Amino acid sequence: MKGQITIDGPDGAFGAYLARPEALPAPAVVVLQELFGVNADIRKHCDELAEQGFIAVAPDLFWRQEPGVDLSVTSEPDWQHGLRLYQVYDRDAGARDVKDTVETVAKMPECAGKIAVLGYCLGGLMTFLTAVRYGVDAAVAYHGGDTEKYLGEVDGLHAPLLMHLAGGGEDHEDIS
Repeated sequence: MKGQITIDGPDGAFGAYLARPEALPAPAVVVLQELFGVNADIRKHCDELAEQGFIAVAPDLFWRQEPGVDLSVTSEPDWQHGLRLYQVYDRDAGARDVKDTVETVAKMPECAGKIAVLGYCLGGLMTFLTAVRYGVDAAVAYHGGDTEKYLGEVDGLHAPLLMHLAGGGEDHEDIS
């Protein structure tokens, strides 16, 4: 089953895409967007997670600036639009929004209790911030830009964290 849910947080209400597996209750994964919003790619990731037996929820991280952002990764104007949103995004408020999403999912009767956070780009950074500030059962971050600026908070991490980071071309050190 696919659809939308509303996350009610202390700062306001915002939408999230929801994909449920056939067998419930199930563990959950909160999926955090890139700068393109909760677009077709993020919804597809949620649908695939649901097919694998997870409840998948993708909150609208840009709801404070522009609710319902759904941009294409192949459109230059969409890239520019997403970059403008990214540049003024409030990361502290965003981490609270992810925490509110995790708490909402945990209260769903169909949730088996375990909740992971998985994010891409902006979502990768927000995965790290949520894990170190508020705690989750597990976290996976892909290309979390600017994560290095928050490494001083790593002592708050008490869950498994898997980070995927791109190589820097000539900037990497050869360890062979």
